[in-house]
Amino acid sequence: MKTFEELGVSEEIRRAIEELGFEQPMPVQEEVIPYLLGNRNDVIALAQTGTGKTAAFGIPILQRTDARVRQTQALVLSPTRELCLQIADDLKDFSKYVSGINVVPVYGGTSIENQIRALKHGAQIIVATPGRLIDLMNRGAAKLEAVKNVVLDEADEMVNMGFSESIDEILAGVPKDRNTLLFSATMSREIEKIARNYLTDPKEIVVGSRNEGAEHVNHIYYMVNAKDKYLALKRIVDYYPKIFAIIFCRTKRETQEIADKLIHDGYNAESLHGDLSQQQRDLTMQKFRQHLTQLLVATDVAARGLDVDDLTHVINYGLPDDIESYTHRSGRTGRAGKKGTSISIVHTREKSKIRAIEKTIGKEFVQADIPSAEEICKKQLYKVMDQIVKTDVNEEEIAPFMDDINRYFEYIDKEDVIKKIVSLEFGKFLAYYADAPEIGKPTSRGDRKKKERTSDERKRTHKAEAGYRRLFINLGKADGFYPGELMQFVNRNMRGGRQEIGAIDLMSKISYFEVPEKDAAKVMRALDGTTYKGRQVRCNDADRDSKPQRGGRRDDKPASFDKKPRRRDQEGGERSERRRKKADGEFNESGRKDDWRQFFNTGGKDVKLVGEEPDFSEEGWARRKPKK
Repeated sequence: MKTFEELGVSEEIRRAIEELGFEQPMPVQEEVIPYLLGNRNDVIALAQTGTGKTAAFGIPILQRTDARVRQTQALVLSPTRELCLQIADDLKDFSKYVSGINVVPVYGGTSIENQIRALKHGAQIIVATPGRLIDLMNRGAAKLEAVKNVVLDEADEMVNMGFSESIDEILAGVPKDRNTLLFSATMSREIEKIARNYLTDPKEIVVGSRNEGAEHVNHIYYMVNAKDKYLALKRIVDYYPKIFAIIFCRTKRETQEIADKLIHDGYNAESLHGDLSQQQRDLTMQKFRQHLTQLLVATDVAARGLDVDDLTHVINYGLPDDIESYTHRSGRTGRAGKKGTSISIVHTREKSKIRAIEKTIGKEFVQADIPSAEEICKKQLYKVMDQIVKTDVNEEEIAPFMDDINRYFEYIDKEDVIKKIVSLEFGKFLAYYADAPEIGKPTSRGDRKKKERTSDERKRTHKAEAGYRRLFINLGKADGFYPGELMQFVNRNMRGGRQEIGAIDLMSKISYFEVPEKDAAKVMRALDGTTYKGRQVRCNDADRDSKPQRGGRRDDKPASFDKKPRRRDQEGGERSERRRKKADGEFNESGRKDDWRQFFNTGGKDVKLVGEEPDFSEEGWARRKPKK
C-alpha cells in the first residue's frame, strides 16, 4: 500500500490530514488522487459512502488551486445542505496549513445576501447545492469562468431529486477545458447519460463492485406485523444499550411522529427532515455529531451523505422503494473500515424487497427474532453494572462528604445498597417490561386461515362448565357483536335485573355463551325471535343444535327438519286461489274477512260508522273515496 507522500500529496496537506488521523490512503483515494493531480483527467468513481470519497477529490482539488488567484477555480455540487456544509468543513480542515485558500458553501434555507458578500471577498472553491448556485449565477454573484475542476458528489441522489436540468444549466456555464469528477454509489442510466454529455473519455474507478453494499456492514431484518413496528423499534433500541444510530423513515410526517414518540418515552432522540429550518437542522446535526443525541430520526434526503463518526447502527423503519436508497442508508455505518449493522423492521408484504436487495448488493440478510423482555433486561442490567464499576471516583472532591455518607449508610448492608443503586438506574425497564405487550410473529395468509378454522372448531366443540348451559346465538363479530354488546343485549331483553353470563366464544357470524343451568330456558325464550340491528335473532341450546335456522317463519313449536317439502305446483295453486279470493273481496290481506271491525267492537256490540265504509283491500290503507 502506498503512502500519501507517494501519491504526490503536498507537505502542507499531509500535515493537516495526519492531524485528522489519516495514516494510509484508502483504496478509492489511492486510485483517484494521483489521477486527478494530472491535467484534463475526467473520472467516474463508483464507491460507497464511508470509503473516503471527500478526501479523494478534496486533496487534489486543494493542491491544484492557486491561492494567489481570487477567482473561483473549483466547484463541488452536492444534493443537500447538510452534505454541502460537511464537504466545506472537510476541505477547510485539509487546507489548514495552506494559506490563502477560501472555501465558501452556498445552499438554500439561509440568507442569500450573506453568501453574496462571502463570494465577493473571493472564493477559490465553491461548495453548493444546485438550486442556490443557479440563483447566485443569475444574480452575477457566482462567476465560474475560471473553474478548472468540477465535482458532482452523490450524483445519483441529485438525479433522483430532480436536479438533472439544474446540473445541465450549471455545467453549460463552466469552461469545457476542465477536470470533471463524478462520484456515485450506484450507476444508473441517468448517471451514464450525464457522463456521456459532460465527461471526456472518463476513467471509471470502481471500489468493490457496481451497486455493491458496504463491505463491513451486517444486514439484519425483523419480521413483525405492521401495527407492532414501533414496539419492535423500542425493543431493538433497548437491546443495544450503547446504540448510536440513524432511524430512517419514508416521509417527513412519519419521521416527526416517530421522533416525538421516542422523546415522549424517554429516549434521547431528535428529528431531521425538510420541514425544519436551516438553523434547526444545523443544531440537530451539531448535537448528533457531538454524541449529545443518541438517535437521529431522519428522511433519506435530509441524511444523504452525512458523515458521522462511530455510528453503530442504521435502522430502516420500513424499507425504501428503491434499492439505491437502501444502499445509501446502510452506507452511513461501517465507515472507514469499522463494523456496522443495518437493521430493517419489515412486515410480510415487504419480504420480496429483502430478496431483491440481497440480489443487488450481493449481501445476505439475516432474519432475527425480536428480543424478549428477559433478554433486554439482562442487557440493560449489565450496562448499569458496567457503568457503576467503570465510574471514576475523585477522592479529593468526595472526601469532605464521606463521614456523612458513611454515617447515613451505617445500618444498611452492602448488598442492600447495591440493590438500591441498581434499582434506581434499572427500575424503569423492569417496570415497563413487566407488563409489556408481546409482539406476535406475523403469519402467512394460509396459516391465518388454518388458525381461524382450528379456533372455530375449538369454539364449536367447547363444553360448558359445570352448572352452566352453553347457548347458541346467530350473531357474531360481523354484526358488531362483541362481549360488551352481548351482555347488554341479554340484559335488555331479560326481565328482573342483570343476567349472569359465563364464558363467551365469538366467531364471525355466530357466537356461543354460557349461562347458569337454571336460567337457560328463560334466556332462550327472552332472546329467540327478537331483532338486533334489523336481523332476526335465533337462540337455542348449543349442545342440542348449534346450527342457525336460516329463513322460515317463527312458530312456538320447535323447528322440525323431517317435514316433507311442499311441491311447487301445490304452492302455486294456493297462491292463485288467494289472489282470486282477494279480487272477489272475500278477504283482505290478513286472510279474514272484515277483521278490521274487531278494533271497534266494545262489549260485544258493533259500532256504527258514519259515512262511507273504508276499503282496506288496496295497499293496506283505508280509502274513503274511490281511486280516480
